[in-house]
Amino acid sequence: MALMRIAVLGTGMVGQAVAARLVEVGHEVMMGARDANNPKAAEFAARTGGAAGTFADAASHGELVVNATTGTASLAALAAAGGAAVLDGKVLVDLANPLDFSGGAVRLAVADTDSLGAQIQRAYPGAAVVKTLNTMTAEVMVHPDRVPGPHTVFMAGDSPAAKRTVEGLLRQFGWPAESILDLGGIEAARGMEMYLPLWLSMMSAQGTALFNIHVTRAAP
Repeated sequence: MALMRIAVLGTGMVGQAVAARLVEVGHEVMMGARDANNPKAAEFAARTGGAAGTFADAASHGELVVNATTGTASLAALAAAGGAAVLDGKVLVDLANPLDFSGGAVRLAVADTDSLGAQIQRAYPGAAVVKTLNTMTAEVMVHPDRVPGPHTVFMAGDSPAAKRTVEGLLRQFGWPAESILDLGGIEAARGMEMYLPLWLSMMSAQGTALFNIHVTRAAP
């Protein structure tokens, strides 16, 4: 696929892993943070040769925008990035999960009848939101070979063209075509996000985050 200017919003583990891998495969990446002087963003730029700036700087830079912010703060972060004036017409790849740790036990801040991915699409109808990579740890997102054997990455979104672009990025990360499962429209993001409590339980039971699931089906 053609190389692009890409914004990665968020400086945490997911943002760092995805942004570094995008630089590695040749894209021009700017990491965005709330503060222009964010030390994690500056360290990313120094380490990888990418760039760093505010959410607004990064979103203006990117032809494609990756949301790797904390799920409960994603809508605010996208508004700080410039909102519809900046995001309209762009592919917006949503990696976030609306996990709420505030009450001790983990719960989903959005669940059952809605999803964060769908909320973002409703907030920015001029953008093409694609939910993907939110069902695994950051290292597996960008290096699927860290888990042996075949395993599955999901994506959901309303724009076939945007999903083709995202599939190209996944292939660059090392995901084979047969491992990429398109679940349909953005409404499928609800199930993808609601899988996370189960994922957290499996991580705890196994003592590692280096795992994923594989969808198998019978031959026709």
